[in-house]
Amino acid sequence: MQTFNVITRRGFLDRSVKIGLGVALSTLTDIPLVLKRALADGSIGGNGKKVIFLWMRGANDGLNSLIPVNDSGYAASRSSILIPTNGTAYNNTTGGCEFTPANGGDTFPADGTGKQYALALQNGFAGLHPSLKFLAPVYNAGELALIHRVAYANQSRSHFDSQNYWENGTPNNKLVTDGIFYRTMLQSILNGTAKNPGLTGVSIQSALPMILRGSATPMTNLTDPTRYNLLGIPNTTAGNSKADKFMNASTDYPFPPKMDRDFLQQQYENLATTLQVFAGIDFSETGNTFTDDPAAPIDGGASPYYLFPTTNAKNGGGVTNRYVVDTGAYTLFKNIKAAAMILNKTDAIVAGTEFSGFDTHNSQGNYVGSHANLQRRIGWAMFALKQYFTRYSDKVSWNDVIVVTLSEFGRTSKENGSKGTDHAEAGVMFVAGGGVKGYGKTPPGGGSARTSGVFACGPNPEVYNGTTINWNTGTSGSMFTGTTKNYLQRAVDYRSVLGEIIRDHLGASQTQLNSIIPGYANTKEKLASGGVSGIDNTTIAGELNII
Repeated sequence: MQTFNVITRRGFLDRSVKIGLGVALSTLTDIPLVLKRALADGSIGGNGKKVIFLWMRGANDGLNSLIPVNDSGYAASRSSILIPTNGTAYNNTTGGCEFTPANGGDTFPADGTGKQYALALQNGFAGLHPSLKFLAPVYNAGELALIHRVAYANQSRSHFDSQNYWENGTPNNKLVTDGIFYRTMLQSILNGTAKNPGLTGVSIQSALPMILRGSATPMTNLTDPTRYNLLGIPNTTAGNSKADKFMNASTDYPFPPKMDRDFLQQQYENLATTLQVFAGIDFSETGNTFTDDPAAPIDGGASPYYLFPTTNAKNGGGVTNRYVVDTGAYTLFKNIKAAAMILNKTDAIVAGTEFSGFDTHNSQGNYVGSHANLQRRIGWAMFALKQYFTRYSDKVSWNDVIVVTLSEFGRTSKENGSKGTDHAEAGVMFVAGGGVKGYGKTPPGGGSARTSGVFACGPNPEVYNGTTINWNTGTSGSMFTGTTKNYLQRAVDYRSVLGEIIRDHLGASQTQLNSIIPGYANTKEKLASGGVSGIDNTTIAGELNII
């Protein structure tokens, strides 16, 4: 594993090659035997396809994101945090997600204007949190899959454990310490399909997440793309002198005689290459000039909105009641902008970031409040990324990008005594991109155009891979399972969603995918075909055929 704490200054290059790898790189071990060979199939990194991941840390309340409004058990269990409904539009089974451009702002008054109501998805069952309204243009373009009841067998309700399982791709196995996207990137390097082996996976956050960690090849982490040097030392005369002395001293460390010198040389070359690449990207605030389409701004007004709100002036129309996200979201959107620019300006294949706040045990709120603010961030991020990769495409366009959200588990169906929700099981994944086959799109392999982009949250029956998935309603139905009768029952395994992305979008072969996500090689898991899981006897959908 290798972590870079942000490099953009070209002047740093002349001294970066002097540093010993004991400082620049973490300890590298041998490539695991299961991944020792370079496979002769697959095209990861060579087909131009890329992925952005958004980690929603703390466990998002999926039942207040993608809302089962026609399940009577929903309203009966959430008196304080209920998202209200308006009329019977939710019973309709034709049409896209409702969206009024004039409602583009951040204000949700309870004045009968409709902004407080769940948005009808018109699949006959579900609604969308009103703060997710900016998902509507992406959904209505057929470029968004809303996937409910996502979890894994024998779900852990520990934040730490479940985050690890989502990232290492091997639920309930703590011995695996490398990540799904790390193993994906390693396959692209071993197979020779990565265009730049020194820059394949990038995270923009405080530390490299497990999903990109591994011991055989370095991934990149930027804590702040606007910083000027590798070690966090100021770009001043005194700072540069201190850094030079430190690095010169570092070269005195001898390498162990058995260490692979060729491999170390590759790491040096990767480091220098990465420094040069990031030096050419303007991550600064003055470089944040990306806006919505001026010919058709999202709010229906005269001015386009900035896609990446990082200041009050660049938040929506720059007027308080037209903000598209809360003012606490600026660091997140700085990081999302950096991830998008890296994919668009370099040969990196996967990039992503994280944000927290989803552990809503107390005062969660309903159509306003802390959870509503978090939903607003998700909705605008998806819309902004669609617009960025459409309007500002360079090395990659929206048609070749997938955006996927991750969150370790869902939350209890019944609200608790603190007007919040506790740890539970199944939740929601959002998958967006020009290649997603959602509402109005013909599924891969042909057939009729889809009448809905909602999966595992619709009127019965829903059939996937010949397997029928039912949502049983009422206070003893699918929302009230588990030992406490308070958990939403899973119907989709998160690995089935990531598996489709890795194989059908990034270009892994099935053999590679079986190595990246070992559950695919276990016939009990049913990750591809669906059916009754041999792990916990729960009926799951398998792959959803969305890519």
